[in-house]
Parts: sequence; C-alpha cells; structure tokens
Amino acid sequence: MQVKAKKHLGQHFLTDESIAKNIADTLSFSGYETVLEIGPGMGVLTKYILEKEIDTYVIEIDTESVSYLDSHYPKLHNKIISKDFLKYNINEVLEGKPFAIIGNFPYNISTQIVFKCLEMRNQVPEFSGMFQKEVAERICSKKGNKVYGILSVLSQAFYDVEYLFTVEPEVFNPPPKVKSGVMRMRRKEDFSLPCDEKLFFNVVKTGFNQRRKTLRNSLKSFQLSDNLKEDTIFDLRPEQLSVEQFVEITQKIAANAV
Repeated sequence: MQVKAKKHLGQHFLTDESIAKNIADTLSFSGYETVLEIGPGMGVLTKYILEKEIDTYVIEIDTESVSYLDSHYPKLHNKIISKDFLKYNINEVLEGKPFAIIGNFPYNISTQIVFKCLEMRNQVPEFSGMFQKEVAERICSKKGNKVYGILSVLSQAFYDVEYLFTVEPEVFNPPPKVKSGVMRMRRKEDFSLPCDEKLFFNVVKTGFNQRRKTLRNSLKSFQLSDNLKEDTIFDLRPEQLSVEQFVEITQKIAANAV
C-alpha cells in the first residue's frame, strides 16, 4: 500500500532514508517530553522519531495517510491526530504540555506553520524541519539581506535560528520544482521582550509591508510625534534593523503614545 501524493495538499514524499534520519536528529529531545510531527505522510521521518525516548504524536489532514500510518506504525496507536494543524487546537490533546515541532512541511502552508509556532512560543521550545529552501533562508537571514523580513525578525526575536542543510528535488516523490532547506529554531533562554510584544509584532509587520520606505514613512499610522520623527533610527528602512533595534523602536512608540 502506497499513498498517492496529492497536489492540493502540497505533498512531496521524501524517499531518502538518510535525510529523514538527519532531520530527526536535528532536535535535542531535551527539556520536553513530547514531540509533534506535522504532515508525516507515509512516516519516513516518523520511524526515526519513534526510535527516540520521546512521546510522539503526529497530525495529518490526509485521511489516506492516516490509514497508512495507523496500519504501519503500531507505536502511534491513539497518537495520530486526523486534523488540520492550522485550524486545530492542539491542546485538546497535548493539554498545555511543552512540545517540540518537527516535519517535512507542505510548502504551501509552511510560513503559516511558523507563525502558529510563534503564537505558541510559551509551549514550543524547539522547532525543526524542512521547508522550501528560500523560506528556510528567509527565516534565518540577518539584517541587510534582501530576503530579511517579517518572518526573520519575529522568529529571531524569540528563537535562535540555524540553517542546517540543503536537500535536492530528486529525493522526493514527486520531485518539487525547487530545492528544500532544513532549519532549526531553539527558543532563547529568556524569550520575553522588554517591550509590548503585541505592539512589537504590529511595528514589524507594518514596517515591512512598505519595506522600500523609511520607517518614518511606513510607520505613519502610529502617529509619531515630531520629536520622534527626528530620531535618526527612523531614517532607516526595515531590512536595516536588527531585532534589538525593532525592540527599541517599539519602546519609543509606546513611550510616545503615553
């Protein structure tokens, strides 16, 4: 029995066992007792996670894949969640416990998966997996890089991020049209920001939505005071700012609003 890859689900099944093992080995499996694999397909990565001393759950939207996993991996009995990760409250199963996320993520929803991870950062100390190469590079890029953006800043505000290795299209069935990249995010020891975090998210997103403009122009909706507009940091464009500088700007905007 084989599962047929479904284009509308963005399925590309990894066929190289050594790469699957390497991805499973990217997690430290320390500081938490549970791991959630998103989109396991036929379990090429799952089998290596199940070798670890960790409580393993998988979440899969494709019912054909769910049937395959259920019949081939008895260790997953009662651990297969047949839901859409983006729409499902995972705590109906995990009950607020800390957990790591891993997966060969469907490229069409991979950035949304990262954003949901960031929303759950209090619960997710580690996150690792395979993305379209350019998305993995964007998450890990530093200021001044042309692909540095919203996802880069928000991920790096709370996690230490690392691009690990590139995967060629030929090791998938069917092969995607692009290269893939594996990256890892490990939550910072102190992952609280010294500013209003909701405002921080808003400032970062608003700034990059008009990334060619200086922050003085792109952040007009925050009603900057004349005094704040004269601050030289607002002469910069968003891709020129580090996470720390975005925190600084958020603090200044918050103080300006008082």
